[in-house]
Amino acid sequence: MRLVEVVQNLVDNAAKFMGNQFNPKIEIGFKEDESESIFFVRDNGIGIDSNYHEKIFELFNKLNPDAEGTGIGLALVKRIIEVHGGKIWVESEVGKGATFYFTLTNAE
Repeated sequence: MRLVEVVQNLVDNAAKFMGNQFNPKIEIGFKEDESESIFFVRDNGIGIDSNYHEKIFELFNKLNPDAEGTGIGLALVKRIIEVHGGKIWVESEVGKGATFYFTLTNAE
């Protein structure tokens, strides 16, 4: 499992889109139940308009053409999670940060 790569990409993305602020924060956590674990990476950065919540996971998609990167990070993260039977999504509003969630089934 390439879980380290998933989390690293999500944290890098959060750091990249912090914006100019006095108190930047990135939080990583998880919640586990009997069938799956839900992981999250939460930030207090610039946020993402709801019109782009699905589009950001597409290959070579960059919402800000001036931002560093190739636009493959979130597409790669989605592919890794899906190969392992999980799902990924984002909850965000412009100006209110973003939380990326992903699930993985628990081994029996």
